[in-house]
Amino acid sequence: MATVPMEYGLILAGVLFALGLIGVLVRRNIIFILMSIEIMLNSAGLAFIVAGYRWAQPDGQVMYFFILAMAATEVSVGLALTLMFYNRHKTLDSDAAGRMNG
Repeated sequence: MATVPMEYGLILAGVLFALGLIGVLVRRNIIFILMSIEIMLNSAGLAFIVAGYRWAQPDGQVMYFFILAMAATEVSVGLALTLMFYNRHKTLDSDAAGRMNG
């Protein structure tokens, strides 16, 4: 059985991280920003899995579980804050957060 070289997995993780970073920097919608952060977290998890497979250690899979837990927390808190923000400002534009008073 042929295996995929480690470099291919790390390149894929790097490309996914770059796409997520571009999404965070370019998008103005809070939902899209949260999705971009999810892509960045998944790419970090992929890098851990690839490195763990390369050295035949389960550490990469354990770290991926921690990343999944952090991603789930980020989604729940982020969506709760997004709903509160939308109820108050009636928009999901992240530039409106800069105009908040309080």
